Amino acid sequence: MGSSPFVDFDRDAWARLGTATPLPLTAHELEQVRSLGDFVDLDEVRQVYLPLSRLLTLHVQEGGRLYRAYRNFLGGTTARTPFVIGIAGSVSVGKSTTARLLRLLLARWPQHPRVELITTDGFLYPNAELERRNLLQRKGFPESYDRRALLRFITEIKAGRPEVVAPVYSHLVYDIVEGEQTVVRKPDILIVEGLNVLQPAQPSLSRGGALAVSDFIDFSVYVDAATEDIRQWYVNRFLRLRETAFRDPASYFRRYAALDEPAAIERARSIWAEINGPNLEENILPTRGRASLVLRKGHNHAVTGIRLRKV
Repeated sequence: MGSSPFVDFDRDAWARLGTATPLPLTAHELEQVRSLGDFVDLDEVRQVYLPLSRLLTLHVQEGGRLYRAYRNFLGGTTARTPFVIGIAGSVSVGKSTTARLLRLLLARWPQHPRVELITTDGFLYPNAELERRNLLQRKGFPESYDRRALLRFITEIKAGRPEVVAPVYSHLVYDIVEGEQTVVRKPDILIVEGLNVLQPAQPSLSRGGALAVSDFIDFSVYVDAATEDIRQWYVNRFLRLRETAFRDPASYFRRYAALDEPAAIERARSIWAEINGPNLEENILPTRGRASLVLRKGHNHAVTGIRLRKV
């Protein structure tokens, strides 16, 4: 029993870790951060995400104590850099909801830290560049990202730069928004959410020793579920988008709005089989064991178990 580097909790055992903590969230606020097709409710926030926010707050506090000890030891005056939390997982698994929920909850602890959120979508190559590289059909795979720019962003965050900028991505137009940037100004906590944030280094990216975004993450969460469940959630979300966002004239996927339901299901399954499924199996799922904590979801999208790396 002691051979695993992780400790496992069922949902009830995990929920007991947060029973003394009031819920600083309303149903309306939850509705604002919940992704399409993700059915997290206030009970799940209370039982799963509130204890997680408490655990993360402890890590941030301990990081502060370690920083002060280092500063005293080294005799320096360097300011503390942001605590970085990585959120990884497949398309349609609910990692975006997890990231937005944690941002909201962490900012409402008594310490009132400044919490910001960045998604790695902004570091995808623009569609024109993906087409030039013959990668448009591999969007979301590691090679479709400007990994040098993403690594530069995270190293500047950890270097303590006063302002660091990130590109902006639009899911509506399915592309980088030219001329728009998100400015990150030394938050206490930065949440970085994306498919591949836990990937190890690619040796070719650096002559003097390879680095990866994951090397600069202080705590990581992998949102997990059975592959067949995620595939079905993707199809369900595709059908909902066909009735909503795909109907927007500006939508890149507007052509799918006219599909009848059987044709839409077939197209969604085809996209999963060609792109999202292979990316999950080849690139995303292999990083699960590198996470500090794994949230395991059941077929109804509810978290059923938590696996936490031992310290």
